[in-house]
Amino acid sequence: MKILLISAYFPPDTGSAAHLFYELGIGLVKMDHDVTVLTSFPGYHTHGDISKYKRKKWMTEKMDGISVARAWVPQFPRHIPAGRALWQFSCAISFALSTFKLPVFDVVIVYSPPLPLGYTGWFLKKRKRVPYILNVQDLFPQSAIDLGILKNKVLIKLFESMERWIYRHADLITVHSPGNRNHVVMKGAPPHSVEVMPNWVDTDFITPGERMNGFRKEFDLGDKFIVSFAGVIGYSQDIDVIIGAADILREKNDIFFLIVGDGVEKERLENKASSMGLSNVMFFPMQPRDKYPSVLHASDVCLATLHKGVRTPVVPSKILSIMAAGKPVIACMHLGGDAPKLVEKAGCGYILPPEDPRILADHILKLYNNKGLKEEMGGKGRMYAEKELSLSIAAERYLNLIEGLRD
Repeated sequence: MKILLISAYFPPDTGSAAHLFYELGIGLVKMDHDVTVLTSFPGYHTHGDISKYKRKKWMTEKMDGISVARAWVPQFPRHIPAGRALWQFSCAISFALSTFKLPVFDVVIVYSPPLPLGYTGWFLKKRKRVPYILNVQDLFPQSAIDLGILKNKVLIKLFESMERWIYRHADLITVHSPGNRNHVVMKGAPPHSVEVMPNWVDTDFITPGERMNGFRKEFDLGDKFIVSFAGVIGYSQDIDVIIGAADILREKNDIFFLIVGDGVEKERLENKASSMGLSNVMFFPMQPRDKYPSVLHASDVCLATLHKGVRTPVVPSKILSIMAAGKPVIACMHLGGDAPKLVEKAGCGYILPPEDPRILADHILKLYNNKGLKEEMGGKGRMYAEKELSLSIAAERYLNLIEGLRD
């Protein structure tokens, strides 16, 4: 089967969008399918030498058996809403025009956000008469409304109208949790066209590993009890609660906090930690995909934190990676979402209310003082990831959905 994946991000870019579709592509290739990815040129938390991509408008390459087609997209300042909106629509237009250079496929799977890529999927559906699946990860514009980033009532109505249209015109919509399904249906998607497809993790790539590893040695971390956060440091992620917990635990000399990632909030947070004189907090840049497992292996406890304003039922992909690595999760976020249900079902950690440094510090201490509990939670997470969230299971589920569309 010939499958086209469309995503704004792809390695060597990092982050969940790039990694999820890269891993899905790998899983489908392993099952002997012909996979092409249509994406942009790298530039989002990118690692490695990207000189071969400079000053190009179009190029194709092979990456681990996946055919990758890269199209030029105009760049706008994405840290402001207007610039980000222009970039998102530019992606949709650029990718739609680029499809004239591609062959015919049996199915198209589109990653959202950016939501306007739904228009690209619909364009391909009409032009090449192929079914298209919209994989909805973030519930835009609701997520931006909840965070107070999007306030203009005219723009909100515009984006909500766009959301409804795109949902109605996809052949199938996949979402990663039941709460997301409820939202998408409420916004106008036909209930029969929305399937819950849990996100996946490559359990062959991320496995339990040696705690006293090269990452600890490189940064002279010794045998400290490492509490880590690894991922995008943006408006949604509540890193302030981690800094607050580090402040409470500053007298515990062998508890150390690692904050690994990049984003619009990083500079402010670094300055905050410095002004508080926190010697038990260290910031690292976003790590390349091949080094990410070593960060998890070096950790004793891994965090997933979201501001209380994030009320959409998001399941951060970092939770799945933490589970695959066999580490306990402490998640601080809205308790009514789907991530708390996942952690509770797997028995792999603690779910705590958001923005409460004291309760976070208390639960870090619980695992610090109970090695057996720490290992038990980590083991349960690994077991659940292997049985329910593996890449091979996700690839098989997608193929079954595709066959259903083609019947």
